[in-house]
Amino acid sequence: MKIKRSHCCLDEERISLLEIKAWFNHAGAPGSKYLEGWDKEDFNCCNWDPHRVVCDNTTNRVIELHLSFVNYDYRNAVEDLYLNASLFLPFKELEILDLGFNQLVGGFKNQGFQVLASGLRNLKELYLSSNKFNDSILSSLSGFSTLKSLALSNNKFTESTSFNGFQVLASGLRNLEELSLHYNKLNDSILSCLGGFSSLKSLDLSNNMFTGSTGLNGLRKLETLTLYRTDFKESILIESLGALPCLEEVFLDFSSLPASFLRNIGPFSTLKVLSLAGVDFNSTLPAQGWCELKNLEQLCLSGTNLKGVLPPCLGNLSSLQVLDVSYNQLEGNIAFSHLSHLTQLEYLEVSNNYFQVPVSFGSFMNLSNLKFFICDNNELIAAPSFQPLVPKFQLRAFSASNCTPKPLKAGFPNFLQSQHDLMLVDLSHNKFAGEPFPSWLFENNRKLNRLYLRDTSFTGSHLQLPQHPTPNLQTIDMTSNSIHGQIARNICSISPSLKNFMMANNSLTGCIPPCFGNMSSLVYLDLSNNHMSCELLEHNLPTSLWFLKLSNNNFKGRLPLSVFNMTDLYYLFLDGNIFAGQFQSTFSLASSFMWFDISNNRLYGMLPRGIGNSSISSQGIDLSRNHFEGTIPIEYFNSDGLEFLDLSENNLSGSLPLGFNASWLRYVHLYRNQLSGPLPYDFYNLSSLVTLDLGDNNLTGPIPNWIDSLSELSIFVLKSNQFNGKLPHQLCFLRKLSILDLSENNFFGPLPSCLSNLNFTASDDKTLVYTVMVLLENYGIRKDIFGNMAFYLDTKNLFPEISVKISVELTSKKNFYTYEGGILSYLSALDLSCNRFTGEIPTEWEKLSGIYSLNLSQNNLTGLIPSSFSNLKHIESLDLSHNNLNGRIPAQLIEMTFLAVLNVSYNNLSGRTPEMKYQFATFDESSYKGNSLLCGPPLQNSCDKTKSPSVRVPNDSNGDDGLIDMDSFYASFGVFYITVVLTIAAVLCINPHWRRRWFYFIEECIDTCCCFLAINFPKLSRFRR
Repeated sequence: MKIKRSHCCLDEERISLLEIKAWFNHAGAPGSKYLEGWDKEDFNCCNWDPHRVVCDNTTNRVIELHLSFVNYDYRNAVEDLYLNASLFLPFKELEILDLGFNQLVGGFKNQGFQVLASGLRNLKELYLSSNKFNDSILSSLSGFSTLKSLALSNNKFTESTSFNGFQVLASGLRNLEELSLHYNKLNDSILSCLGGFSSLKSLDLSNNMFTGSTGLNGLRKLETLTLYRTDFKESILIESLGALPCLEEVFLDFSSLPASFLRNIGPFSTLKVLSLAGVDFNSTLPAQGWCELKNLEQLCLSGTNLKGVLPPCLGNLSSLQVLDVSYNQLEGNIAFSHLSHLTQLEYLEVSNNYFQVPVSFGSFMNLSNLKFFICDNNELIAAPSFQPLVPKFQLRAFSASNCTPKPLKAGFPNFLQSQHDLMLVDLSHNKFAGEPFPSWLFENNRKLNRLYLRDTSFTGSHLQLPQHPTPNLQTIDMTSNSIHGQIARNICSISPSLKNFMMANNSLTGCIPPCFGNMSSLVYLDLSNNHMSCELLEHNLPTSLWFLKLSNNNFKGRLPLSVFNMTDLYYLFLDGNIFAGQFQSTFSLASSFMWFDISNNRLYGMLPRGIGNSSISSQGIDLSRNHFEGTIPIEYFNSDGLEFLDLSENNLSGSLPLGFNASWLRYVHLYRNQLSGPLPYDFYNLSSLVTLDLGDNNLTGPIPNWIDSLSELSIFVLKSNQFNGKLPHQLCFLRKLSILDLSENNFFGPLPSCLSNLNFTASDDKTLVYTVMVLLENYGIRKDIFGNMAFYLDTKNLFPEISVKISVELTSKKNFYTYEGGILSYLSALDLSCNRFTGEIPTEWEKLSGIYSLNLSQNNLTGLIPSSFSNLKHIESLDLSHNNLNGRIPAQLIEMTFLAVLNVSYNNLSGRTPEMKYQFATFDESSYKGNSLLCGPPLQNSCDKTKSPSVRVPNDSNGDDGLIDMDSFYASFGVFYITVVLTIAAVLCINPHWRRRWFYFIEECIDTCCCFLAINFPKLSRFRR
């Protein structure tokens, strides 16, 4: 079969591509799956994969090969790969070759870069970043004489050993214009040989080991220098930059520079771009030096820890187009700064400072070129009394979120009514109390693309949409307002390109507009926490969704099965509704699901095995608070990547699964079911486990000795089960444990003193489940929308909002308190109540200084209350009730100044109660009751009348020794007994009716006893045998 070259790539190039694919396959490269489209049956390799193979439109020769990330796995280590240059020699016209991120360490013998350079005579760009190359390959790269761009970042080039190699490389690459060497271990010694790259225009030396002791000379054509994260201990390198005549762009972000840098940078007169983001100057913004850079067009001082005000000399930067001073500690009324003199300014960001920004923005009215203004997290203030002129600018993006710590009397920024080119508006988290929804934002701005008005206190009967279509509108975020009524049914025709629609936490009613089912652009829908009520129909939701959250509404009926088959859906939240019906055991999810939450509904049946299928890479599964029954399928513990599993508050029974492997699992909640049996050994492998809650079940057996393998465990709850045995000392090795609840079981033995080794410290891991999915926004798309300034504009990516409320129920003073969210992250507690522990309270527990709650009630503890408990400075609840503790209550306990709950009732305590001061002044009699020998306030018995048993009363001839005369007692008792017997006999003799009743009663008692013995004596005999 003869193939015309005009329609297909060359046979030799096609064969070489297949050999490259086989080379990766033979090496076991994890990314070989990306090359599955390279099909030997398809003769036109130019159409195999346009992202990896690019051909010339005229000759059909391959001119670009992008093979990065083929031998790469972000989770696991992969085998090293050796280059086989012969595979690439047929590509005679190749101009771009990308082999980055492939764990390449060198080449086969006689198949290295020297051979490759001899064959690829037209190569212009070579990308070898993120491999394992060392200094030995540098000289072999010198043969690529046509190269204009070379990327060697993130390899293993080291210190001075690279000196000779770079000299040889520079001598061969005379046409090189771009060189990237970041993320290596190069030091100052190589800087002198870099001057040999006479054509170099862009150089990236970030993240190396430079100290600034050697200058960078000879690079007469250098235009861009990048030195991120460099520790400049000396100033020679920085000073040498002033001698580079063409240097226009310098990027020193996150480097270590002296506070005087901004004052001394004036001589860099050719600079057009200066970026210093993340440099910790920790000083006042100077009024000299940097203000002399008259040619400066872009200046970034974000996150540099600068203080003070914007100096007047800022007005000298007449060419400035981009200014970013965000994330500092700058202050003052921005209207009085000289920003108004920067007439060329297009992009201004002052967010996250202490500026006062007049809501009228009158000081910027004459900046006719201003297109982007970002002032988040400052303070909006009322404008002057006079009305400003209509602004000369037409903004594309305006963001002023979180700028009203208190309700703004000046109202909404009305200057926006004169804006007609707005594409992005963000006024979230402001208090425009009582303001109606600004529907004119839609009417005036036909190009509006993203609107963020979250938590702005807007009111209205419904979301007022414009009369005309807004075809560019993609994002509406009206979360947490006071909008009520139904969603407009014409929203799909008004906003046909809508991608992200968020109106959670309002008062919406009705149902989801039926037209949503036909909106192929909609990918993110959040209508949670409203009052919507209807049956969710199959056709109401588009198949394009990747995030759907309808939590806490009143949706009813059966769950629409079409939702679970959406192949693009990653996150599904239908919890807190009134969905009902039986789940079929054959039910399964699409493989795309990462989070699945149908908790708190009225669903029943057996747990579907398909939800936990190992082919589904779920991150979270929540089926709690339903009516599911039966055993837990092992598939739920075998799901790859599963971190969160909540099956609590159902009717599940049987034992815990066996034989699983869930190395990613971090949160397991199975409380309030009917599970039985011991804690299986398989839990030994859950080394990432942070929370394990098995409370309120019927589990049995001791706590296993392998418990210390759960080294990340922070919350461990086994309350209300039938566990028994002594507490193993391995519990004491759980260093991250902050909540331990073993109450209402059958544990016995002494309290382990080694529990004092536990830190009981705060941890966000207890309540936060981090998501890995984010709605990324392609830079090219942003550039189409916002032009060249898109590089600076915050993408405002949509992270999935997962509010996982991990809750823990603790017992204090017979009350149950539930903690969740932020409070839980700081809570630390130990509850061993309602068991059979014996012995004394270990004095070593005074080291539990970070604990907030300690409950040892209803055990058999004896001895004294340790006075060292006064060292528990953060404790808020202490319950030692219903034990056999004795002695005095230590007076030192009044030093526990945060103590809110104290219960020492029903013990054998004696003596005076602690002084009624500090927190102890708030405790009433119920804290001490059941201790008959205690005295003092708040108890009724006074210590002046109550004699302590520990103090003997001296003998006194006139007094009573307090002892009973036993002879008198026996005589009195005998007289009383005889009197009672004679009285009964007299009554029986005199009254015949009572006599008959008495003998009848005696006869009944005798018959009852005989029957009892006749029935039970044979059983007792068999038992003994």
